[in-house]
Amino acid sequence: MITQKLNDQITRIGPDTSAGAVHRHYWQPAALTDEIAGQDAPMLPVNLLGERLVMLRDDTGALVLKTREASADEAPTHHPAREDIRLVEGGATYPVVEKNGICFAYMGPGEPPAFPNFDCFRAPDSHVFAFKGLWECNWLQALEIGIDPGHASFLHRFLQDEDPEDSYGKQFRDKAANTDMPMTQVLREYPRPDIEVDETAFGLKITALRHMENDLTHVRVTNQIFPSAICIPMSREMIITQWHVPVDDENCYWYTMFTSFDKPVNKELMREQRLKEHSLPDYAPLKNRSNHYHYNPEEQKSLTYTGMGMDINVHDQWAVESMGAIQDRTREHLGRGDAAIVRYRLMLRKAIKAVETGKLERLPMQDRQETPQIVGPLSNDAIADSDDWLAASVSADMERRRAAPWDATV
Repeated sequence: MITQKLNDQITRIGPDTSAGAVHRHYWQPAALTDEIAGQDAPMLPVNLLGERLVMLRDDTGALVLKTREASADEAPTHHPAREDIRLVEGGATYPVVEKNGICFAYMGPGEPPAFPNFDCFRAPDSHVFAFKGLWECNWLQALEIGIDPGHASFLHRFLQDEDPEDSYGKQFRDKAANTDMPMTQVLREYPRPDIEVDETAFGLKITALRHMENDLTHVRVTNQIFPSAICIPMSREMIITQWHVPVDDENCYWYTMFTSFDKPVNKELMREQRLKEHSLPDYAPLKNRSNHYHYNPEEQKSLTYTGMGMDINVHDQWAVESMGAIQDRTREHLGRGDAAIVRYRLMLRKAIKAVETGKLERLPMQDRQETPQIVGPLSNDAIADSDDWLAASVSADMERRRAAPWDATV
């Protein structure tokens, strides 16, 4: 457990907050390209890091964010009509860069940092699909569920295994590594992984080891990308890079890039799948607290652990929103399975101190020469002899990279 003062320090993200200052040293997803597609002169309301903004084009035609006027009682996801948008005279202007379906904004001081050479950024547009969704909770608890490898064996437990051939675009529906065992079965039958956490140039590498029969080990490598993203395997073909972006202290968006190492992504199908679960224009989930996330006790008896449908985003949403707008960490008791969460909070506190003392070189991915050389990261599943799991994991990653139709070398 931690003190209330520390909980406030690591969760609050307004312009004059410690964690907010850290976030402002990094590019933040601000909108989907889809939200401004076809508009020569967009006026898209954006609520980000506690600020009310609007995305538009400046006199040079470049996308920027500018401060807009907002009433005190404005909801965090409110989208005013174009004619109602008023810019704040002399307000801040932030640069925007579009990357494979997501518009990133830099809201910090000085020159923006370079982008790392992550797979989601260097893959061609044909191999990346981007989407987002709203969660009514603080960004940190949204992130922390993504760096908890053990939760998938319980929260996303499926009591029946689908045919992976019929499950394109859905997580945990592939077969495990080079076996005929569905990932849902692996997670269900081996629910207590050993967890190893290593610091990297971009954040944390998190390895979950599920020890199986016949001296085999299932190796699942996920990553925390500082300050608020994760990179995880979706299937053998595809990875997910997902940011947990603070709207304000009590709301956040997840922005996801689905990146394929094999065939071009079926964007039409993936968009159709996700729009069945979300409403526009704010990308709010149709299953939410007001309708009990469509909880079905009959489904819970025979199909899913939660009884809340087959979309794992809904499971995660229920878990993080049920903690309250900002999780009360003064009452928590972290254990062995929370190793990555503990390491991440230490990293965040170090970053806060680095910003407060002006030692920005200590922040991950701030060197403009070195950051573009950061590649990957490795995010995959593998099954190997228990004494050779590390080499097997790397080998599986190298194999798909060599076969990719785009430059996926590391």
